[in-house]
Order: sequence, then structure tokens, then C-alpha cells
Amino acid sequence: MVAAAAAGISLAVAAPLAAQNSAGEAAGESSITYADLADLTLDAPLAITAEVRRTSRIDPSRTGPVRPGWARIYVEAETKSLLAGNTPIGEKLKYLADVKLTSRGKVPKLKGETVVLFARPVPGSSDEIQLIAPDAQVPAAKINTVSLRSLLAEKLSPDAAPVVTGVRDVLHTPGNLAGEGETQIFLKTKDGSPASIAVVRAPGQPPVWGLSTGELVQIDARPPRPGTLEWYRLACSLPAALPAEAQLASDPALRQQAAADYQVVIEQLGPCERRREF
Repeated sequence: MVAAAAAGISLAVAAPLAAQNSAGEAAGESSITYADLADLTLDAPLAITAEVRRTSRIDPSRTGPVRPGWARIYVEAETKSLLAGNTPIGEKLKYLADVKLTSRGKVPKLKGETVVLFARPVPGSSDEIQLIAPDAQVPAAKINTVSLRSLLAEKLSPDAAPVVTGVRDVLHTPGNLAGEGETQIFLKTKDGSPASIAVVRAPGQPPVWGLSTGELVQIDARPPRPGTLEWYRLACSLPAALPAEAQLASDPALRQQAAADYQVVIEQLGPCERRREF
């Protein structure tokens, strides 16, 4: 059996993965975006590296529709390491996965390839897993291991940014000087925990903003660094434009400034790019 570390995650076992695909990353082969990786990592109870030993194509009539240009396959693999999870798994694994067909319409040859599996356990069977999505078998060479290891650590951190589900309330308060003011953006979160963004303007200075979690607003809060869980929680969850119903002020000028400050946040976060296609 391969078991998780006592804390539920073992970052040390990610080292073989890093060594395996470092050359690919240096050559620019990594093609999975941070948002793609976060989508998979955060939803998966298990993250596993494995080596594919055998595959066989399955008729879609047995398992349901498969998107055009893809095939559903039965996979037998050998476990290399358990990156995250607290459920024992076997040295051999069996599961179903969808793979993109080659330009000739053939199933790609996967035997011997190292993959990262984002999965959930199958109750009562240590040698079977269920991928959290049909395409949640990702070639290891396409994954940025630094991002993966960071995500695995942040996922279990008690200080991790909460799951943002939208904007609750927004209010702009003007200052005493022309061009001075602050916009408070209160966020909706999945677990109801407090989270807010403050956008501060000073005369002759560009606006400064940051995310605060907890009851107190952090005066020194700054924008999250791209490629972090905090960035993902905002960039991939906030609406592109400020919802009118979130505005607390009735004054058109204050509403306009609040909307402008919200756009500063959205523009500085940048797009949440997803392009999963393995």
C-alpha cells in the first residue's frame, strides 16, 4: 500500500515528479494553466503520480457519450507516489480516462508515460480510483511542479484564502481632498467567512488595493501575486463588472467611483485563463 503522510499531504514525494519533467518545463512544454491546475487540485481528494502500464479503448455505448475527437480508455497504471490524500491506495491502479485522439484519429500510445491523476477513492477498493473529471489524467510533463507543490500546501493551510462566490456589498467613501477616497468591496464566500477588498486612492497617486480576510481590514494588504491560490480565488470567481445590486450608495458619483475602483481590481488581476486539452 501507498499511504499519505500523517498530515494528509507529502510534498517530499513531489521531488521525483520535478526531476522527471524539469527538462520538459525548461523546453516550454508545460501547457496547463494555473487555473486549470487549481481546478483539478482543489477538487481532488487524491493527487497521484503513476506510470501507465496498459490501456484499452472502451466503446462509448458502455460508458456514455465522449466529446468529439476524444476516446474513453481503461487504464492500468503503477503508482509512483501519493502527492496528496489520506486514503491508502494500491501499488497498481485501475481507472477510466478520456484522452485526445491523435491527428490520425488514433488513441495515443501512453505505455510508460508518467501522469498525474486527480481522483477520488473507490470505497472498498484500494486498487481502483475515479478521476474527478474525464480529463483529470494529465501528462506530468505538462504540469508546473512548483505550482502544484504550492497548491497542495496552500490547499490545507488554515490561512488559505476562502472560496469566493461573488460580491456582496460595495461602498465608496470620498476623502477630504480631491482625488482621495476608499472603496470597500465585501465579498461573498462559500463558508460565510469574512473577506473584503479595499481600494485606496490618494491625490496624484495610482490606486492601491489588497485583499483582507478576517474581521479586520489589513492596512498593508496588496494585490495577490499571480499564480497563487489567493489570486485564483479572486481572478476566477469575481464577475467581470460590478453588480449594480451590490452598490450601497444612492449617489451616482459614488456609485460611479466604486465601479471604477472595482475595474481597477479586475484589470490588475488579469484573466483567469483555462485551456485544458491534453
